[in-house]
Amino acid sequence: MSNSTLRLTIATPSRVWFDGVQIVSLRAEDESGAFGIRAGHADFVTQLTPSVVRWSGTDNVEHYCAVSGGVLLVSGGTHLSIACREAVPGDALNDLAAIVQSRHAAEEEALRRARVDELRLHARAVRQILRYLRPRADAGSALATVAGTSLP
Repeated sequence: MSNSTLRLTIATPSRVWFDGVQIVSLRAEDESGAFGIRAGHADFVTQLTPSVVRWSGTDNVEHYCAVSGGVLLVSGGTHLSIACREAVPGDALNDLAAIVQSRHAAEEEALRRARVDELRLHARAVRQILRYLRPRADAGSALATVAGTSLP
């Protein structure tokens, strides 16, 4: 590895997307705004906002990865790690935008369906409780028959 490159790792709980990829520079965003990292950068830790991380490989090709926030760590001026809940890599920004939008739409639809199912389950439970608590018309006569008396 040359002194002018960094090793990039991007990982989620379920997958390591990039592991030790040599890069020249990286752009990311935290609460204070966008920033850049190059080889030799001081040790650094920051919390990323949901955004697109962009880097240039040693071949000078731009690469992208949409992240749902996360933690960025620079160590030793040569290693750069990003840990996040979700990551969507892509080589073209327009394609990445379409992928992220379709994933968000699918997640929203799944949440909507879950809310509908939850409401149906709640309504069914309330109806069952009401059925249990509501006195039946024949309940009084059944109790009287058990006691051996008859009610008028």
